[in-house]
Amino acid sequence: MLGNESSYQDLPYFYTDQYNLGMEYVGYADPDGYDQVVFRGDVPGLEFIAFWLKENRVLAGMAVNVWDVVDPIKALILGGQQVDPEALADPDKPLDQLVA
Repeated sequence: MLGNESSYQDLPYFYTDQYNLGMEYVGYADPDGYDQVVFRGDVPGLEFIAFWLKENRVLAGMAVNVWDVVDPIKALILGGQQVDPEALADPDKPLDQLVA
């Protein structure tokens, strides 16, 4: 803007609340750009986080009826390090401890 060169650095993000279902999605995974989806939490009970990975690196995450996890998901994405999918799926392991 105003002749200064800059780029937008924030990750894509959206949220929606539909009746008893709340979702927050951060990051971006192209339909052909990931090789694994890891679920953490209670999928049938609609309280979980889904992570889209490529080569064990988190590209995007969507929290469904799970709150206050966007910042740790962003840290996993922006860190770019490989994560252990089993640890990512384990709700007993805090997300912020998976960031190297």
